[in-house]
Amino acid sequence: MSKAYREAGVDLQAGYEAVERIKRHVERTRRPGVLGSLGGFGGLFELPWERYQQPVLVSGTDGVGTKLKLAFELERHDTVGIDLVAMCVNDIVVQGAEPLFFLDYLASGRLDPSQVAAVVKGIADGCLQAGCALIGGETAEMPGFYPPGEYDLAGFSVGIVEKEQLITGQRITPGDMLIGLPSSGVHSNGFSLVRKMMSQTGLKLTAVVDSVDSGRTIGEVLLTPTRIYVQPVLALLKQFTIKGMAHITGGGMIENIPRMLPPACAAVIEKGSWPVLPVFRWLQEAGQLTEEDMFNTFNMGIGLVLAVSLEETEDVLKTLRDMGEEAYVIGRIITGRQEVYIGGGHHGS
Repeated sequence: MSKAYREAGVDLQAGYEAVERIKRHVERTRRPGVLGSLGGFGGLFELPWERYQQPVLVSGTDGVGTKLKLAFELERHDTVGIDLVAMCVNDIVVQGAEPLFFLDYLASGRLDPSQVAAVVKGIADGCLQAGCALIGGETAEMPGFYPPGEYDLAGFSVGIVEKEQLITGQRITPGDMLIGLPSSGVHSNGFSLVRKMMSQTGLKLTAVVDSVDSGRTIGEVLLTPTRIYVQPVLALLKQFTIKGMAHITGGGMIENIPRMLPPACAAVIEKGSWPVLPVFRWLQEAGQLTEEDMFNTFNMGIGLVLAVSLEETEDVLKTLRDMGEEAYVIGRIITGRQEVYIGGGHHGS
């Protein structure tokens, strides 16, 4: 390698070693449609045209956000890759699309091959959960740009759906019911507020808070990976008419549920209709946050919301539970203007 480039802080040998370490993780995600192997200038995927009349590609891109700061502090890098995949594939499955493939981007000031391998292992784990292939990516070494030991992470996923089966929310009508699938925790949103609250209270990530989890540190609880909802959703789509779906990410229910609502509809969310995870009660008390702050920032224990007809609600619930999924009726659709009412205090038709 160039001596001048090495003296500038770029270790190409570390890059080569990182690629070798991640190859086996990439290979685990291989699925029909993947062409070629890791190392090309572009990832190759052959679309399954024979299965579609009018195929539509649906794409999504996202990052993990400041949750990465917790991974750095705890030196735990094998879960944030799952978060990365989840943030992308959950966004495309809510439009009815099956995720096909995924690409990642990891940038650091100095490449640590073992750190990169841990991150990519998590990405591969997430891809396996979503049924998509990891077909490429980029590891960039940028001396002086990131603090030692830190990195940034972004991802990109592409899925496919029949045009007639696209889920847009336009079929939602007053009287439809809202079914919530539980989250695994805070997922990957609201961590700037979480970190500010922890800084103010002086609580360490290595502390155990019995009211949250008596067996794990608060850092381990907060690093719990985002749930990937692809498999249960795709199974439901084969049997039922799912009118709309919302991935509850940044902005909580207040901002995300309206994204699936047609202009003449609003949503009423009934508090107490699902178990709120202890971590959220702790965050609210420790941060002295209002209920409005909580519902505008966090998922509050519900990571995905489905809008279904009243007639199909019980069958959808039964099917989910038969798959081993917890599910709750958390509210309903009323006449309104794409708003969300929390608490059930607003009565409409």
